Amino acid sequence: MGVRIAVVITLATLFSYLHILQTLRTETLIRLERYVVEYSQREQAIFVLAEDNHAVLRKTLEERIQALSPEDVSARFDTLFVRLPDGSIRNRPEGFDGTRQPGVFVPRGVNVDEDLRRRVLASYDVLTWFGPAFSTRFANTYVTLPEGALIIYWPERPTWCQDAEPGFSMVEFDFFPISRPENNPERKTAWTGVFGDPVANSSLVSVSTPLDLDGHHAATISHDVLLEELVTRTRDNHLPGAYNVLFRDDGQLIAHPGLTAKDATSVYNILDAAKQEQPGGALAWFGSAEQRAHLHDVFKHVKNLPPGGTVVKLPKHGEYLARARLQGPGWNLVTVLPESMVTKPALAAARYVLLLGLVSLVLELAIMAWVLRRQITQPLLVFTQATDRIAAGDFHLELDTSRNDELGQLARSFRHMANEVQHREQALREANESLEQRVEERTRELKDVHMQLVQTARRAGMAEIATNVLHNVGNVLNSVYTSAQLAKERMTGMRLEHVGRVAHLLDEHQADAGTFLAQDERGKNVVPFLEKLGRNLLEERQQITTLLDDVGRYTEHVGDIVKVQQNYARTPRLQEPVHLAGLVEDAIRINAAGLTRHQVKVVRHLADLPPLLTDKHKVLMILVNLVSNGKYAMDGVPVAERLLTVSMDCPPHAHEPVRIQVHDNGMGIAPEMLTRIFQYGFTTREEGHGFGLHSSALAAQELGGALTVHSDGPGHGATFTLELPYLPAQETA
Repeated sequence: MGVRIAVVITLATLFSYLHILQTLRTETLIRLERYVVEYSQREQAIFVLAEDNHAVLRKTLEERIQALSPEDVSARFDTLFVRLPDGSIRNRPEGFDGTRQPGVFVPRGVNVDEDLRRRVLASYDVLTWFGPAFSTRFANTYVTLPEGALIIYWPERPTWCQDAEPGFSMVEFDFFPISRPENNPERKTAWTGVFGDPVANSSLVSVSTPLDLDGHHAATISHDVLLEELVTRTRDNHLPGAYNVLFRDDGQLIAHPGLTAKDATSVYNILDAAKQEQPGGALAWFGSAEQRAHLHDVFKHVKNLPPGGTVVKLPKHGEYLARARLQGPGWNLVTVLPESMVTKPALAAARYVLLLGLVSLVLELAIMAWVLRRQITQPLLVFTQATDRIAAGDFHLELDTSRNDELGQLARSFRHMANEVQHREQALREANESLEQRVEERTRELKDVHMQLVQTARRAGMAEIATNVLHNVGNVLNSVYTSAQLAKERMTGMRLEHVGRVAHLLDEHQADAGTFLAQDERGKNVVPFLEKLGRNLLEERQQITTLLDDVGRYTEHVGDIVKVQQNYARTPRLQEPVHLAGLVEDAIRINAAGLTRHQVKVVRHLADLPPLLTDKHKVLMILVNLVSNGKYAMDGVPVAERLLTVSMDCPPHAHEPVRIQVHDNGMGIAPEMLTRIFQYGFTTREEGHGFGLHSSALAAQELGGALTVHSDGPGHGATFTLELPYLPAQETA
């Protein structure tokens, strides 16, 4: 019950956590989206104001250029401006106050024609009217002409135009190229990237609006916007636990918690990895490699937001990203909120739920323990004592049977059980006495049956030995019979009657034997004939002797087979040094007559091994059986194709066995028969009895080796492999 309650508490805690987490996540994401939208609207006010100012300035400047007459231009231009000895045109020094008047700078080498003078003077007038009003929100206001002339109102730098080098050109800076027709075909207000002002030690951004007259680029109106306050607010004003990042679409970082005041004039591009790795580049001052990789992931996920998308999750870092674009420069304002700010409150609430559940569980278990001890444990203890008394043979029990609950029913059943056990014990005691007598009778019967089984097993073993002996002796006797028949044929084929004829011829000419042998035609052939006959008889005798030697060796092997089978019932034969190659040759020689009769060609691949310790006669019996089986397996093969291959390889390592393989190209073995080929009584020949391979496999196991078979199927022959332990006789000695 405690476990069940704990499971319920755990599930309740889990569901509470998931519900709270989902609720907090939804509320947090809504708040995050609302925050970044409202914050971006506040921060983009300066950029919207700059574009509104430019709209007014462009319209006013266009009207002023068109309103100035040539007489006004000639009268006022020389009064306000003067060409200095260095070739440049600047404000006249006498009476010029840069804090209240715009400065004018025309680089040397510029052709100052009537049109240029009109545009310079018109720009001077417009900045005189609007410059002081705009200076409260913007660092400066200036107009750049395509020829290189600059008209600027910059009260913080009142002598800038007087201090500029005579050949200085403003058209090379970023704010001017973005207003050229080839770079701004729509002729809209454009914003530069962030750049540093080393004098003010602050970061700036320029906004430029082109002015075209009669289809030609006439002037560019610009503001420089200080970003120090924007960067500071972006870095310091954020949601609890979150932080803000501000960057351009091209990867230029504008504001980040990792940027400090000393970094205001530096530029860090999130995507410009090559530049970052250069000595003295951005890596020298912005964060660690992990922080830079994190910032790159933030940039990538924000860029992949669909149009209109605001919030996206960054799973790799466990964060939520909310993006809003600042109207004007189109910068990305991103608020990064760690997911832990959502999960921590959910975990805290889940912990409270879990704590309350555990307290409830402990209280419930304490109450349950008190009830169980009073209502169940103590009565069960009485039942336990009663059980011990019954086990000791005391069936007189005193149990409380007055209770109406389950324990009272159990007490009544227990007393009834005790009475039943007492009656059955008495019955068992009486049955035990009669059972002992029956056991003695059955024991005597089992002894008799055991003796009969021993006799039956002994006769079965003798039959198995006899069958083994008959099988192996039969193989050898076939060779004995074949050799005896060949000897008989040799004896029958000897032409001994020719000796009698020669003797009879010599007896007829005994009186003139010399003349007969020297002069008679038949006599001259007697001596060569006797010589040839003698050689023939010697050859026949030699062949008959060889056949009789084979008969003797085969007969000896019959005796060895009998001894081997006798040893199955006694101790194993001692091992002796054996030349396996010679033993293989003996096995082939024993089957030579049968191989010749079946016209089987034998190919030998026998490695020269040192003598090994093994039971020679068991190995010979196995090999004779394998060669004989291979011979019969090729009865269905054409005579010219019958080939028996016997091979023996030297093991590559001393611990590996010696392998003797007998391969025939005969009938083959079906896959389903490979597992039964060594079973007793299994055979594929009509005249076979299924004992040869069975006894050979047993003999191989007794030798410490194994007998295996492989075949690719019917018609593909078979290979029997005999493995024997590699025990060189010298090493063993």
